[in-house]
Amino acid sequence: MSRLGSGEPPIEISKKKAVARLEEAQQRMLRLRLLLGGQIGDQKIGPPLCCVFEGWDASGKGGAIKRLVAPLDPRFVRVSQFAAPTYDEKRHHFLWRFWPKLPGWGGMAVFDRSWYGRVLVERVEGFASKEQWSRAYNEIVEFERTLVHEGMIMVKFWMHVSPEEQLRRFEDRSGDPLRQWKLTDEDWRNREKRPSYEAAIDEMLERTDPTWAPWHVIPGNDKHYARFAVVEAVCDAVEAELTKRGIKY
Repeated sequence: MSRLGSGEPPIEISKKKAVARLEEAQQRMLRLRLLLGGQIGDQKIGPPLCCVFEGWDASGKGGAIKRLVAPLDPRFVRVSQFAAPTYDEKRHHFLWRFWPKLPGWGGMAVFDRSWYGRVLVERVEGFASKEQWSRAYNEIVEFERTLVHEGMIMVKFWMHVSPEEQLRRFEDRSGDPLRQWKLTDEDWRNREKRPSYEAAIDEMLERTDPTWAPWHVIPGNDKHYARFAVVEAVCDAVEAELTKRGIKY
């Protein structure tokens, strides 16, 4: 059975209440970020925080990332976007290009797309051989294990929307001159291959979901729910790590 679900949120909540919940979570996130960065509290600096976002096209990754970092000082958080690897990047192991963007102690990074491209788009589109993407599951798990055992807090999101909601958003974008740039021919082609992507996503969630870096599947049909759910999940992960370390927050 698929772990993705329908895309509908598990609770009904009004836009007003969702916005209020988001604002509360953002204030919580601001305090935790200052604590990790050593700007407040007795700790000089805390463990690095890395938030990884994957999801369908038009699933709300950008909107969720924007709300996550909105209350934070831009000097203390870095958002990195990853598209297709360049010619030079292809000359190295597929994980190589992500290392320089990872946060150090006291730092925070947000990845818009990530190393999971190897087992998603590269798998489905044939950019990686079966041997390469089959091997990548274990490589990714060990990569994340190394980072988490070194002290990193890693929070991974799959932003999920139903095919019907995705189509509605595509059509909205196509009719908006200021958002048409977000919709490409590749987006439409990917939509036609949705069954193949769903199979790849299910296997990814099954094989790369260890307890030290679990996946959070966010139902994104209601963007207001999805946004506060993301910020709350990051706060929960940070607070759990601080509690484990005996750090007051």
